[in-house]
Amino acid sequence: MATPFFAGLAVATAALAGRYGLQAWQSFKSRPPKPRRFYEGGFQPKMTRREAALILGVRESAAVEKVKEAHRKVMIANHPDAGGSHYLASKINEAKDIMLGKPEDTGSAF
Repeated sequence: MATPFFAGLAVATAALAGRYGLQAWQSFKSRPPKPRRFYEGGFQPKMTRREAALILGVRESAAVEKVKEAHRKVMIANHPDAGGSHYLASKINEAKDIMLGKPEDTGSAF
């Protein structure tokens, strides 16, 4: 006589656990993505490859395409035509040049 009672209790528990699991999954799926954090430090007098990688948000050994894509994203967020700073834009361009191995003297006014 007790067996049907425990079977019903097990089914009810499984149903509630499944319902809770589905609600948690829906909540997890609907949360917004975590915003990406960019480099927040000051600039060194002479930019190093490490600092350039931090500015662009890539690894020091990143591929050329990855560096170009990261440069594009950071530049869109900081472009002077969109309210960004000319100084930051020049530093972002300098970081890209260093990561791509271009000559150091870029002719920047900053």
